[in-house]
Amino acid sequence: MEIPSKYDSKRVEGHWYDYWMKHDFFNSKPDSREPYTIVIPPPNVTGVLHMGHMLNNTIQDVLIRKARLQGKNACWVPGMDHASIATEAKVVAKLKENGIEKSDLSREEFLKHAWDWTDEYGGVILEQLKKLGCSCDWSRTKFTMDDDMSASVIKVFVDLYNKGLIYRGFRMVNWDPEAQTTLSDEEVNYEERQGLLYYLSYEIEGSDEKVTIATTRPETILGDTAICINPNDERYAHLRGKKAIVPICNRVIPIIEDEYVDMEFGTGCLKVTPAHDENDKNLGEKHNLEVIDIFNADASLNSFGMHYEGKDRFVVRKEIAKELQEKGFLVKTEQHLNKVGTSERTKAVIEPRLSDQWFLKMEDLAKPAIEAVLGNGEVKLFPKKFESTYRHWMENIRDWNISRQLWWGQQIPAYYYGDGKEDFVVAESLKEALKLAQQAVSSNGVEKSLSAADLRQDNDVLDTWFSSWLWPISVFGGILEPDNEEVNYYYPTNDLVTGPDILFFWVARMIVAGYEFRNERPYENVYLTGLVRDKQRRKMSKSLGNSPDALKLIEEYGADGVRVGLLLSSAAGNDLMFDEALCQQGKNFANKIWNAFRLVKGWEVADIEQPEAAKIGIEWYTAKFNQTLAEIEDHYSKYRISDALMAMYKLIWDDFCSWFLEIVKPAYQQPIDKKTLTSVIHLFEENLRILHPFMPFLSEEVWQHMNERSPEEALCIANWPKVGTTDSNLIADFDFAAEVISGVRNIRKEKNIPNKDELELLELNAGGVSSKLNAIITKLSNLSNISTVTEAEDGALSFRVKSNEYFIPIAGAIDVEEELKKLNEELIYTKGFLQSVQKKLSNERFVNNAPPQVVEMERKKVADAEAKIETLEKSLASLE
Repeated sequence: MEIPSKYDSKRVEGHWYDYWMKHDFFNSKPDSREPYTIVIPPPNVTGVLHMGHMLNNTIQDVLIRKARLQGKNACWVPGMDHASIATEAKVVAKLKENGIEKSDLSREEFLKHAWDWTDEYGGVILEQLKKLGCSCDWSRTKFTMDDDMSASVIKVFVDLYNKGLIYRGFRMVNWDPEAQTTLSDEEVNYEERQGLLYYLSYEIEGSDEKVTIATTRPETILGDTAICINPNDERYAHLRGKKAIVPICNRVIPIIEDEYVDMEFGTGCLKVTPAHDENDKNLGEKHNLEVIDIFNADASLNSFGMHYEGKDRFVVRKEIAKELQEKGFLVKTEQHLNKVGTSERTKAVIEPRLSDQWFLKMEDLAKPAIEAVLGNGEVKLFPKKFESTYRHWMENIRDWNISRQLWWGQQIPAYYYGDGKEDFVVAESLKEALKLAQQAVSSNGVEKSLSAADLRQDNDVLDTWFSSWLWPISVFGGILEPDNEEVNYYYPTNDLVTGPDILFFWVARMIVAGYEFRNERPYENVYLTGLVRDKQRRKMSKSLGNSPDALKLIEEYGADGVRVGLLLSSAAGNDLMFDEALCQQGKNFANKIWNAFRLVKGWEVADIEQPEAAKIGIEWYTAKFNQTLAEIEDHYSKYRISDALMAMYKLIWDDFCSWFLEIVKPAYQQPIDKKTLTSVIHLFEENLRILHPFMPFLSEEVWQHMNERSPEEALCIANWPKVGTTDSNLIADFDFAAEVISGVRNIRKEKNIPNKDELELLELNAGGVSSKLNAIITKLSNLSNISTVTEAEDGALSFRVKSNEYFIPIAGAIDVEEELKKLNEELIYTKGFLQSVQKKLSNERFVNNAPPQVVEMERKKVADAEAKIETLEKSLASLE
């Protein structure tokens, strides 16, 4: 097989991905091996690859590829989420472009358009993940709207309803007027916005007196049904039992008393609008107030808005403020910082709204999930710091609003058979619903025969999270067939990799579902990645224009380069400051490995004796590899993936390429011995095994060029190396020897002594480094001899390695006069530096007030300067 001169990621990546797919290396079926299972956090069907996906899925691929190499039955299940709100919004927008309104379509017609849109535009992201190298079992791809997945959701709803955990209630909910659906509390983001506090005067019925109310939302006065004062507020005692007149609409409303009113806020009087505020609703129920809803579903005003009917709420706010001012009702305005709830999906300002919704009781369901993470540790979060966030959410959990006013999604399986709110049954099918409805009618003593046409299914669909909380179970058919072979084999899964922003939305709810429906955890470990930010620490977003095109990065730097670039700075739970230079570093690493491979493959082999340097070098690198592998395994066990990469990066770049290959490399135009080459190739292949999870394409390319391989011998399914014995003494000796070599090389560089010129190295008194490594020092420093002396020779230059001193006789090799001048200048400078540091340390004020580590650093400078002066003086003495 011809070896290209340059590594071409564009050619390599497509070739090897097709090869892996052709040979079904990613496919998994239950067998006798230990399973290792990951389920992908299903991206929205509307999604395209961005930096967050790149980081998350790279980490998952690293884990799944390592497990595959370890001989486990690795199964990574891909899929997509139907994303009710986001997808319906895109379909509605596309229909509008074609002059079609959703309201003009039947549900069935709209769903046909939704499926057409999904078939045409959905799933793009899964194809993009392949370009990143993701080794998912694509034959298992699931979609939360697949028939079996939807059937699982419906079955769970019915089960929970029959257990008394799902109920229908008239509640104040978070209404998204853009998506025109309710949202759960967790889907609302609160942000501080600068607004105005409007002071409005209300006339007191039957008198000339007025009372002033402060509000941030003047448009809602049209829904006022009371004014409330604190019974302990003497300022308003005279208003008890009286009535007020609402400006503009002139509605007469009662003045009520309740200690809920904060006497210190605003004027101490509160306008009560039960239809548009949770606290006002509670007051309204307590005092039996009228409820007047002034908004349409899109947050425009309805008929209660009088002459503002049909106008948007924010337009009305400006116009009604102007009208109130003109009519003398607006006393004043003040700047006011207010917390505003916005929709996580559409960013629209949330409107509190009273509505009939479906809820799931969460308090008891949450208990096993709390115990699993915070009690017995069956589920572990990495990093551990997120346990406090988990505790806060789970111990303060509220009932989950699971209904959404949309058409795209699983339609709630509640069937109404009468006119009353309670005249409904819950069933998995229309046939079963008809049977239950007939029983309900009969039990009420009504002799009436019902048909399917008499039943009307609830219009709402279920919250998307209500399908994805079943994901680890439902992808293996574990809801519909709880005892099937696949779910019994693959569940519970091993690791979940996701972002902390969905720790409650998804992670916690999956744990709840796992214990409720299978009585066991859904996974053992949760690795929470950080957010990908730019160099200015800003979150990457389309609006800021600071998010690079993920696919263009892959095209420019190669998938392996991008994977390494992302992981170099992505410690678990910490945000990644993304810099494109990191991808260039990854690309450079790929080129370094490729060039090392070409060097090795370019050597001619001969049946000659193995050099001593090569023999020792092989022993050293084997020990170093085992030491680093143990370190890498420790990092993996603690989910420090970037640390595992860095350990491997240093091993291959520094130890293998920069040191080991230099040690074993034959002399120019000379062959290498067979024994050494065999060991070099073996160690290179060991490197490729630990490299593969991070850089799958490059490693497979080099592996396949290293030797002729059958598909069964592909690196993708090879064996992960086992940690062998580590000779720590040899490693320590080599580190010392490396410093000696660097010392010799520095003298060559400083004195312009060519590398081809042999030098002699003298060690002052023995004991610096094992003579075992002399062969390596001799070769890499190009020395004629290494010997021990009791004193320096005249004309020798010296350097120190720790407490040991080395000399190189260089008489005749340099210009003595020039060298004396240079050494004297350096000695004068060093002595001056030493005096300045000693002066600082003689200052008691500095020593007593500076941090201990700063003082210690200054003392080290003194010791280093004194050692350098001693060396310089000896060098001068030897030349004079």
